[in-house]
Amino acid sequence: MTPEWPVELRHGAVLLRPLRRRDATAWRAVRAANASWLRPWEATSPEASGPPPTFGQMVRSFTREARAGRMLPFVVELDGRLVGQITVSGITWGSLRSAHVGYWVDQRVAGRGTIPYALALVGDHCFRALRLHRLEVNIRPENAASLRVAEKLGLRDEGLRERFLHIDGAWRDHRTFAITSDEVPEGLLSRYEALRARS
Repeated sequence: MTPEWPVELRHGAVLLRPLRRRDATAWRAVRAANASWLRPWEATSPEASGPPPTFGQMVRSFTREARAGRMLPFVVELDGRLVGQITVSGITWGSLRSAHVGYWVDQRVAGRGTIPYALALVGDHCFRALRLHRLEVNIRPENAASLRVAEKLGLRDEGLRERFLHIDGAWRDHRTFAITSDEVPEGLLSRYEALRARS
């Protein structure tokens, strides 16, 4: 199954939409303002490589992968302003029907529920529109803010994966959190809002 692309998902002030070439200035400004805050959590290559892709090359690559059904790369907007990204990657069809989700957000809006809402929107889209069965999020044990996102959404902690991903220049341990479609028949967004109402 190849997902329809482009797709926009919205809940209140949070909008998820495809990254566009005209986002270059805003995207670079947010990344530059958050460089030191994001660095400890950013994927790196274990091998020496050439210069990073240009912004235009990145957008074209993301679009191509999305149209091929291997990725769903979204910009996160809050109140009409670009504040981060959330990407469904490693989409596997067949008998697995699984994917993993990664994200980053502007420190200035961290803790305001933006990423939990974004992850809930993505989860519902993957489970309902794409009919995926399982999503996982891999988080460094030191990343308290991301661990809180998993907790807020009630994701299942599947334990530690040692030296799982190359992050910030070294192989780093990650905790894996997952959820399957049958765990949230009411939807991940509904679950999140119910958990918020009880807290």
